[in-house]
Amino acid sequence: MSTSVYMSGRQKYGRPQAILFANNPGTVENGKIRPDGEEFVDFIILSDDNRDPLSFSVDRIENRKRMINGRQRSYHVADKVSLSTSWKMLCSRGFKTDPEFDDLGKSPLGVNQKFTSDGGAGGVELLKWYNENPGSFWVYLSYDNYDNFEDDKYDKLNQYNEVIEVFFSDFSYSVEKRGSSNHDYWNVDLKLEEV
Repeated sequence: MSTSVYMSGRQKYGRPQAILFANNPGTVENGKIRPDGEEFVDFIILSDDNRDPLSFSVDRIENRKRMINGRQRSYHVADKVSLSTSWKMLCSRGFKTDPEFDDLGKSPLGVNQKFTSDGGAGGVELLKWYNENPGSFWVYLSYDNYDNFEDDKYDKLNQYNEVIEVFFSDFSYSVEKRGSSNHDYWNVDLKLEEV
């Protein structure tokens, strides 16, 4: 089960991986947001290996009209975010076998059993998440957006700073290169839209 200690153990460096998918909005524990549940069932941590940039675009939902005097008025309803990214030559799996993470977020498997450098999800795990989540889910993002915090804004790089409920609007993959006996290399493209 996910705890703040587990989540800290699952990150390779001083910061978590940039993207995490979860079927829940999470819980704040020790001032940090974390998903609830079990990894690969309730959430997956996506690998940063060969990931292209996170691209954001905003769709402003509003009603604009010209008034009789020629001025334009706008009734702003909401801003909704679209997020897209892709991976080139992503391992088809994160680990050779089931990683069996302990309560500290560590796997007993040796280094040669881990295919993604950060232990994040590979192509098959992404495809499985896509197939099992036709409705909305939550994406956790970790990037330098200090304005999402009220206190200690400049000391939050080591945690997820944004959680958005999203749908898949596009998902595609190709098997770029078949590996020998361990795994293949996939190219994956995805686009998410805020609910």
